Amino acid sequence: MNYMISGKNIDVTEGLKQAIYDKLGRLEKFFAEDTNAQVTLSVEKERQKIEVTIPMKGHIVRAEQVSDDMYVSIDMVAEIIERQVVRYKKKIIDQSQDAAFFQDRFLEEEDVEDDEIQIIRSKRFAVKPMYPEDACVQMELLGHSFYVFRNAETNEVNVVYKRKGSTYGLIEPEF
Repeated sequence: MNYMISGKNIDVTEGLKQAIYDKLGRLEKFFAEDTNAQVTLSVEKERQKIEVTIPMKGHIVRAEQVSDDMYVSIDMVAEIIERQVVRYKKKIIDQSQDAAFFQDRFLEEEDVEDDEIQIIRSKRFAVKPMYPEDACVQMELLGHSFYVFRNAETNEVNVVYKRKGSTYGLIEPEF
């Protein structure tokens, strides 16, 4: 794998680089040699954050972790990506797509636990027309991170969601 390591508000020392190579190096058994991994380290007050993005054809493997210690964050993000890749393996084999980004011996292994998606709860509710601003207020009142509503302006089903930094996003479907 090719690592592109950058830092925001932090000097990326050789020790940090070595920790990234060691911990994320465990992931090299999953990916082809020419796979790129974008690693961004950042520090905000007491928060030590690492973001790892591995772009593939049509998909992105991404994880981020925050802790008090950058080395702990590196350990945790490597575990998250490994779980994502192993879970995604079965889908890739079934669909025969993106296989060029993984090593053949990894795809041929049979010892993968089948983590099927299971819906354990279902809700039904009336979707009443409202404006996006009103939907944001309703979402805050409910304490949720997203809210589905019928847009009073377009009469289509939309979703508002919380973003980082106390901002909101709006998803409007295109048909």
